[in-house]
Amino acid sequence: MQLYGVQSTALRYFLEVARCGSISEASMRLNVAASAVSRQIAKLELALDASLFERRARGMVLSEAGARLAAYARKSQLEAEQVVLEITELHGLQRGHVHVACSEGFALEYMPRSISAFRREYQGIHFTLEVCAPAEATEKVRSGEADLAMTFSLTPQSEIKVEHVMSGAIFAVVANSHPLAGREAVSLAELQPWPIALPKADTTIRQLFDICCGVQGLLFDPVLTTNYVAALYSFVREEGVISLASEMTLQKQVADKVLQCVPILDEGMQARRIELQSMAGRNLPAAVCAFRDFLIADLAKAKR
Repeated sequence: MQLYGVQSTALRYFLEVARCGSISEASMRLNVAASAVSRQIAKLELALDASLFERRARGMVLSEAGARLAAYARKSQLEAEQVVLEITELHGLQRGHVHVACSEGFALEYMPRSISAFRREYQGIHFTLEVCAPAEATEKVRSGEADLAMTFSLTPQSEIKVEHVMSGAIFAVVANSHPLAGREAVSLAELQPWPIALPKADTTIRQLFDICCGVQGLLFDPVLTTNYVAALYSFVREEGVISLASEMTLQKQVADKVLQCVPILDEGMQARRIELQSMAGRNLPAAVCAFRDFLIADLAKAKR
């Protein structure tokens, strides 16, 4: 059976089960009976002569065939929505919506400032800004929940187009009164005598820091660990400890001479990349394209 013959209802139910990993949860979200969802999935599998899910004790996981169908269905769904949007709403970027997912470092200063600057020219464009862990931001683009992701990355990602890339090197963050303030650069070993505050292990900063310290046999006992990065930099100001960040995360505070970012010499602390991501193969709506181009130009300017 050709894909154009697959009913939109069946694809919609299939995508919801893929998202939830459960027929019962998908049925609640769709507000239809679980038996109806099961029937649609069974019809798809019969029509395609392929098993779309692996049934497991704790839910349903996409098979290889299911993953390929999900990628196709997500793109088709998004492109259909885009056509409707362009016909009914977009007239010279007077109206539109952009959904951005980003890690917390970009949500502190950079993304609100960028959205504000963009809307000064295109006031009809509305935004959703979703803050999440780096891997989750990428997954939201892959699944079509978000149009763009701005996040830190350590490895290439499948089904993701990298619209722009730049260094995401990690810096030591100190208050102006700290003994390391004003240094041209420091090594991780030179940070060891000082109290340090760190993000939790699901961040790329902490992952690289732990790897580099493990390789060198360096031990740190953080006085504060938190999943809220804004608290780290407040604590740096209040307590005079060291923390870690990308230079872009604290652009304004560094420019205002509130905090200092000192380069770290260890090569592993420069292995991170800042990526602006979109779904591979997707034709982006006009409003999303305009904001993507705005960010690329701004990031290129910041890099210079």
